[in-house]
Amino acid sequence: MGESETTSTIADVEKELRYISGIIKQKGREILNHYPITAPQFVALQWLLDKGDLTIGELSSHIHLAFSTTTDLVDRMEKNELVERVRDPKDRRVVRTHVLEKGRQIIHEVIEKRQHYLEEVLSGVPKEEVYKLNHLLHVLHENMRETSK
Repeated sequence: MGESETTSTIADVEKELRYISGIIKQKGREILNHYPITAPQFVALQWLLDKGDLTIGELSSHIHLAFSTTTDLVDRMEKNELVERVRDPKDRRVVRTHVLEKGRQIIHEVIEKRQHYLEEVLSGVPKEEVYKLNHLLHVLHENMRETSK
């Protein structure tokens, strides 16, 4: 494969990933319409479940929102009993955001519905191809993590 073909293929990969990401986001928003949370709250809950209890500052850097915006977001999630603020037992000056059962349940249900959507979309694709796609996505993700260090 020549340099021009490679460049064209990379451009096509980027375009397909962008379109796929957009479709998955849109489907996710449709699913979220049936739950009492907003898209930014969903993203925040995902980070909290993935990384554990985080301070507002840590959470705001993960979700790429201003500190004040993240504080408002956590206030609303706390009011809806999705999260609670807890003092760090090692340093009482530090306050962390902790996901409550209601928040955990919503995230699991929404992710499960998103997975069902992907399962439907891939239902006509041979299993070997789905395994290959999964493997290649893992390789891509790992390479992205390595280059961002």
